[in-house]
Amino acid sequence: MARIGKIFWNSTLGNPHPSEVEAELREVGIAGGEKLLQLSTFGSPDRQSRPKVSQTIQLDREHAMEFRRAIDKVFPPEE
Repeated sequence: MARIGKIFWNSTLGNPHPSEVEAELREVGIAGGEKLLQLSTFGSPDRQSRPKVSQTIQLDREHAMEFRRAIDKVFPPEE
């Protein structure tokens, strides 16, 4: 569980993970009327116990916009 403080590019190509999980988006309010975007992933649906959050990241506006630019770079908007 972490609040993102810095985002940077790694130029090495990665490999896809072998399994998929579900994710939940949530708006989180903090002091002063600020907001965070929270992304939580859940454990494998194949687990024996009920699904539970396995990882959570939170992005403030600045880092969410930086993440958006990264998404647009990898997946350019269609015209």
